[in-house]
Amino acid sequence: MDMKTKLLGLICIYLLVISECYAQYENIEIPTSSKGKKELILKRKNYTVSFNKELNIPNWVSWSLDKKKLTERVSRKGYSFRPDPDLNPSQAVVTQDYANSGYDRGHMCPAGDSRWSGEAMKESFYMTNICPQHPNLNGGDWHELEQACRRWAEKDKLYIVCGPILYKKALNPPIGKEHKIRVPDAFFKVILTGVEKGNPRAIGFIYKNSAGNRPLDSYVNSIDQVERITGLDFFSVLPDDVENRVEKDYNLKEWKFQRKDSEKFSWSFRT
Repeated sequence: MDMKTKLLGLICIYLLVISECYAQYENIEIPTSSKGKKELILKRKNYTVSFNKELNIPNWVSWSLDKKKLTERVSRKGYSFRPDPDLNPSQAVVTQDYANSGYDRGHMCPAGDSRWSGEAMKESFYMTNICPQHPNLNGGDWHELEQACRRWAEKDKLYIVCGPILYKKALNPPIGKEHKIRVPDAFFKVILTGVEKGNPRAIGFIYKNSAGNRPLDSYVNSIDQVERITGLDFFSVLPDDVENRVEKDYNLKEWKFQRKDSEKFSWSFRT
């Protein structure tokens, strides 16, 4: 066997190993739900949603985000909220159910993460991807975290899960005229990155569904803390020792803070 043949063989083995490594991370962003939770799993071009047809909001929404998906091929302009076509029309939440409720139609998977595809953008406006969200939160601190995720995704691929947090005794009455919609008491978002580079790290956030104007670090929690509150198991595809390590705690040195002005923080990866 000549050197060229050996080299080609090694390249083939390397590519096979790499492909198997990537295969084990497929669907890593999909959490394991608590048993007994009502859910309808809907797979979209850019995200997966566990929708609760009794509460008319998602249990969770998960997706990945990388530099390729930050390429803007379509604009948000021209897209509007719409009932999910996979639901019975008589059961599907419509945008009018939010009218005069005092709450925004809050994206879980953001439209801003879906600009790489017209289909992805359209599906981001399905009402199964939407929760009642306080206007100040939707356009303020929550939006700031969405922007931070896009900056992080410029450096490395992210795996993201977010959704509502529901207390046993709801703090707010449901909204909706034709369909009753549970108003979340809070929201969570968990983020995993560095997997493909062999340096996984994760961080969690919890936001009350109310007005706020605080720095991002005031919302930070470990993944374990978010799991205890939500009853979800995140990133279970990871080897147990790795999962336990990244979920037990977070290292703010790996999520560098830079003061943007007197009120807000701008985030970037440590370089």
